Amino acid sequence: MGAVSPDVTILYDTIRWEEKELLKAGRNAGLKIQMVDCKKLALNLEKTPDDYGVVVQRCVSYYRNLHSTAALEGMGVRVINCLNTGIFAGNKLFTHMLLKKAGVPTPYATVAFSKDAALDSLDSQGYPMVIKPTVGSWGRLISKLNDKDSAEAVLEGREGMYPIYQIHYLEEFVKRPPRDIRAIMVGNKIVAAIYRTSGDNSWKTNMALGGVATACPVTAEMEEMCIKAKNAVQGDIVGVDLMEDDKKGLVVHEVNNTTEYKNTVRVCGVDIPSLMLDYAVQQVK
Repeated sequence: MGAVSPDVTILYDTIRWEEKELLKAGRNAGLKIQMVDCKKLALNLEKTPDDYGVVVQRCVSYYRNLHSTAALEGMGVRVINCLNTGIFAGNKLFTHMLLKKAGVPTPYATVAFSKDAALDSLDSQGYPMVIKPTVGSWGRLISKLNDKDSAEAVLEGREGMYPIYQIHYLEEFVKRPPRDIRAIMVGNKIVAAIYRTSGDNSWKTNMALGGVATACPVTAEMEEMCIKAKNAVQGDIVGVDLMEDDKKGLVVHEVNNTTEYKNTVRVCGVDIPSLMLDYAVQQVK
């Protein structure tokens, strides 16, 4: 580690726009920023940790993120977000159950533990439904099941996958405008929010799949809901994804642990990296 004690360590495994902007914002604020590539990190768990300051966890890899956070926290380092947030927000089933417990409106969902159980559930509930991996991001391995034939094909394909993909998380296909909302939470405040609309008339709105971002006004209802969602997963800095259900109004369908915010900054003009670092530094004062 560097000779000068850092104020903030940014722990990453891929340098994206977000990490570059965090470094730039830190330098502009006069903070001592340490960039650590998690792929080159080895931690002796029996020793007092090197000086990291507060760690802003930005690893893309779910497993690298989770295990580096566990190790650093176990050594006494303050990590944002904490291990529990990585566990809870990193799994859609865990998130769903905690949101329900916190009284946050969510889409209707079912979890089935075999192909046959999933098909029986779909037969009784009706189609369409959306199947999601409990662990995953960027819209990957998410499918809309329109009928039994499509369901059988998708479920059959998962039979040979890693066991996590044989936990079948089934969520209602929410009737909504052709968009969803990504709200960026820093502490107990939505610092900015965007609508994400599919760029090709697809039902998926993920920016990684070509979604288009526009500014979304923040309402008191939305902020209250997002604070509850953030607290449900014990988060500090998270992205909360919401949908505008035709009947139920706003529902939360996901909370993001290491949220991307490039398009939110671009569309809303809010200096999210500086707000993140300000918040992180305050946590250790």
